[in-house]
Amino acid sequence: MEVKTKGLKLVDILTTIVIAIVFGIIYKLWGPLYSAVGAVGFHLDQLIYGMWFIASSLAYLLIRKPGVALLAEIAASSGELIMGSQWGLEVLIYGVVQGLLAELVFAAFRYRRFDTFVVSLGAVGATIGSLIMDFYKGYIEALAPWNMALFLLARFIGAILISGVLAVSLAKALEKTGVTQMWRPASKDDYDALNR
Repeated sequence: MEVKTKGLKLVDILTTIVIAIVFGIIYKLWGPLYSAVGAVGFHLDQLIYGMWFIASSLAYLLIRKPGVALLAEIAASSGELIMGSQWGLEVLIYGVVQGLLAELVFAAFRYRRFDTFVVSLGAVGATIGSLIMDFYKGYIEALAPWNMALFLLARFIGAILISGVLAVSLAKALEKTGVTQMWRPASKDDYDALNR
């Protein structure tokens, strides 16, 4: 299915911002959960790390236009920052890098595929962005090879499950409620695109 209009309209931007505000709040609440799970060990916190990419995935699935994944991730990380993120300004930098890499994946498919596979690849892109930032911060390269493998595996799996599979499920649920009709009338092709 092709994107019907190339540019973002005001309703697209406002919808993306609303999605981002919701996930900015979720991101803020997710921080303490992430820290608590991390205390258990075995990199279990990495299995839930993908929540920090879901705004870009869901915005892409619902708006279906270039730029919304990046906009959503920047806006969500900005919201988390404004609410007093425990990580400070770096959440905004992470949001930019993660959103940009997710956006590049969607651009590679020319913004024409909206299925679990492509959204999961977008989550993988965002994960790579997060890892670039983690390496820049200098705290994960000290892990032993076996520990690094476990860390990476957990983060990629969590991202695919949360920012890929869960995002598609949320988009399907929202499409069924009809709420998306306000800004983008859904057709049978739209539903079929989510089921590929």
